[in-house]
Amino acid sequence: MEVAQKEKILTTMSALVQRTMAMDLTWDWEGGVAYYGICRAAKVTENKAYLQAVKERVDELIALGCGDSWTVNKCAMGHCLLDLYQEYQEPIYWELVESKITYLQHDALRFGEGVLQHTVSKNDDFPQQAWADTLFMAAFFMLRVGIIKKDETLILDALNQYYWHIKFLQNPETGLFYHGYSHVEQSHLSGIYWGRANAWAAYTMSQVGARLPEAYLYPQFMDVQGSLKEQLASLKGFQTSDGLWRTIIDDEKSYEEVSASAGIAAALAVNGNPLQRKYVEKALPAILANVTKDGRVLNVSAGTAVMKDRLGYQSISKDWQHGWGQGLVLTYLAELFMRADQF
Repeated sequence: MEVAQKEKILTTMSALVQRTMAMDLTWDWEGGVAYYGICRAAKVTENKAYLQAVKERVDELIALGCGDSWTVNKCAMGHCLLDLYQEYQEPIYWELVESKITYLQHDALRFGEGVLQHTVSKNDDFPQQAWADTLFMAAFFMLRVGIIKKDETLILDALNQYYWHIKFLQNPETGLFYHGYSHVEQSHLSGIYWGRANAWAAYTMSQVGARLPEAYLYPQFMDVQGSLKEQLASLKGFQTSDGLWRTIIDDEKSYEEVSASAGIAAALAVNGNPLQRKYVEKALPAILANVTKDGRVLNVSAGTAVMKDRLGYQSISKDWQHGWGQGLVLTYLAELFMRADQF
């Protein structure tokens, strides 16, 4: 990667961090994804100021009494808590991590072979439904904690989540992931290959091999690796001429969506297949073009439930700023910057 391009990425990450920290993100999945992206940028650039900014915000949220009840979505904040604990060693961060893990292992709703039901509130909103979102919010978080603790039970539980989400959500004929699955109905509901769902799946699966020591010794990792290979091979064929992916992956009438594009491009970067390098590179100018000078990510779809039909996904607004867009773009730029010698 040329020096000028690296400088552009660094400048853009700085603007993204400043803009994201100006958002009033509370203790939920939006903040969880946003702060994961900032922590990832802090890691690869060794910019401690980024992490300090997250620390100050998290400390403020703790002081306000946040973090006293969990859902699958709220467990996304566990990612930044892990990074903060590793850097600052303050017990409160680890206590909150452990409380989330306790919730996921013992209190969270599950179905079938111990599969986490996706939850966004204390209510049983989506009975026996598996969503791709859970892979980022919970399974990946569980894996990270299990690795740090060297807790085989937790690692295997996390891998079990990957295994069953793959079985329930990936279409073996196309390699693509559906947004959701209903165990009650035995169906994929609207049956849509939602863009951000594919980003959640691709990026978190790419992280298993990147983070789990001797991953090849875990049989379920072979399913993760096989799933990821087929998904990415399929996804590269749906990259638009602009370098992005659509909010419905296989629908040319659907708008291009930046958070999904960033997550998919990040997974391709981490995967490291030289045949996929050109797709990672093609995404860069398109994604940078969707970041304003003051760090706002444009064309990010709003929070999206498993919609009833294709029109439901096509009609989701992309007019506003969202933490998941900020975080996923930061994640993509961080993963690319870390591998600059490959591009």
